[in-house]
Amino acid sequence: MRTEPDCIDCPENLSANTRFAAFQSDPRLVAITEFAAKLCEVPIALVSLVEPTRQWFPASTGLVIGETSREHSFCAHAMHMPDIMTVPDTFCDPRFADNPLVTGAPRIRFYAGVPLKGPDGAPWGSLCVIDRAPRTGLTDVQRDGLHVLAESVSHYLAAYEAQMAEEARSAEAEQERDSQRQRFELLADTMPQMVWSTLPDGFHDYYNARWYEFTGAEPGSTNGAYWNGMFHPDDQARSWDVWKHSLATGEPYEIEYRLRHVSGEYRWVLGRALPMRDADGRIVRWFGTCTDIHEHKMTLDQREIISHELSHRIKNIFAVIGGLIGLSARQHPEHRIITDELRERVLALGRAHDYVRPHRSQSNPSGRPPTLRAMLDELIAPYQRIDVPRIIVTGDDPLIDDRSATPLALTFHELATNATKYGALSHDDGSVSINIACDNGRVEIDWQEHGAVGVKAPQASGFGTRLIELSIERQLGGTIVRDWQPSGFCARICIPLSAMDR
Repeated sequence: MRTEPDCIDCPENLSANTRFAAFQSDPRLVAITEFAAKLCEVPIALVSLVEPTRQWFPASTGLVIGETSREHSFCAHAMHMPDIMTVPDTFCDPRFADNPLVTGAPRIRFYAGVPLKGPDGAPWGSLCVIDRAPRTGLTDVQRDGLHVLAESVSHYLAAYEAQMAEEARSAEAEQERDSQRQRFELLADTMPQMVWSTLPDGFHDYYNARWYEFTGAEPGSTNGAYWNGMFHPDDQARSWDVWKHSLATGEPYEIEYRLRHVSGEYRWVLGRALPMRDADGRIVRWFGTCTDIHEHKMTLDQREIISHELSHRIKNIFAVIGGLIGLSARQHPEHRIITDELRERVLALGRAHDYVRPHRSQSNPSGRPPTLRAMLDELIAPYQRIDVPRIIVTGDDPLIDDRSATPLALTFHELATNATKYGALSHDDGSVSINIACDNGRVEIDWQEHGAVGVKAPQASGFGTRLIELSIERQLGGTIVRDWQPSGFCARICIPLSAMDR
């Protein structure tokens, strides 16, 4: 007997057939073999799949056995043919004359097989018809019909193979997801923070071991929306609002709230979460942490109380110093001009300190950070008139801090005092405009007096001038340019923006 080509035994050509075991006596394939038998007027029709050592029949008509040895297979030859392989009389064909399937049951005398191939052209087997008597061949209609039926079988098997491959990929992906989740949960359980995750709609479905240790809750009892019940009653509505905003916008979640500890007390924690997105930008999961910040929070509160108390005492010291200066002025009236100027400077420092000092919610209900224009409003209030403002501030409003507030307060107090004594504010119809502009990392402040009469540059620099230079140039690293115009004194102050609010 002639042996088949070597490629028949190649595993890559045959391994796919073992995935078709589910097709044993498949009714759809049996219907095809029954029709093939009727079409070709033969007693036997088979769908034969050839494997390395056997051929087996997922569907057959007129044959009881389910498989035979591959070395006796007619289909192992037919599946490599470009068209239908026809053997009119097996007794006359040296390849099959002594084949046990010819000399014994089922006593094949006539065979015709159409190759069954996969989408990549790999041979699977054949759809064949068998007769126990020799025949001259098949009619054209029978040949065409077998081609159509074989194509249907190949498509059916290919669809099944694709489905099995997809299911295998899905199972592999699911296994990989399970493995990743196990690694994630193992890693999360080693972290000191409480770790949680949710579905895209915010449904909580995972908490790590730290969460259950902290809260003392039963595993799974806080899934869904029940986590909110662990919050302090005063924090629940606020926490829900922040969380719902993140779910609606996809923005990161961050909030401080009080969480019920296993001991029964409520402890401050910092909650944070970020969304994980797919390739299309859709949120597929949220991952979050809760960090116990209770001790840190208590320490900050204590520091705030101490800072507030110290600041209050400093403010009182300014008042005491101002009172002592006033007392000295009454005892030494000959020095009244000097003491009045000194007291006004101290009071200006006190107002600047009071503006930028650490505040609590009771003393600073607005919650707004200190800014230059707001501080100027405090400083120039004593120089304003009730009916018509005499000093008008316009432009930008940069932030300031406690370090820049003191030199700025001294500077503008000196400018306002000089304008009241010698400049535009010494006249009823005089005024001052202050414009602030932030650009290229610098703050430019233009002081412009209007309505002054007989303005002249001083012959020598006084203490106030030196104080302004010390404040602007040395303490703030800026510059000041003065100009005595006929209409009034002008000054341009330039300060690095970084010196205003460090």
